[in-house]
Amino acid sequence: MKYLKIILQISLLFLFYYIGEAIQSAFSLFIPGSIIGMLLFFTLLSGRLIKVEWIADGIDLLMRDMPIFFVPVTVGVVQYLDFFYGKGSLLIPLVMLSTFLIIGISGFVTSLLLKKEVDIHD
Repeated sequence: MKYLKIILQISLLFLFYYIGEAIQSAFSLFIPGSIIGMLLFFTLLSGRLIKVEWIADGIDLLMRDMPIFFVPVTVGVVQYLDFFYGKGSLLIPLVMLSTFLIIGISGFVTSLLLKKEVDIHD
């Protein structure tokens, strides 16, 4: 029964992906459908129309296995190491800088949101 619940929760996430793709295709938007679906899902979560408990186990499963999804990217980079000779080597510090910026900004926004959530419950 638990596995069926997880499958349904992940299916709900895929449903939002497909809804976003349909919206993007129907209106010929430049924003990727996956982003539209994610924003729609976020909006419904924020508006408490979808409860976190309805999808928590499925998301936990996906987050636990997230590093596996990065293996193909790493293998792809290793295949094209010659690209990094010369000016391509400038990409390495740029990627590192942007990664640190994203981590820092994400952490800052998360702490603000958590602080706001604590203030609401007090």
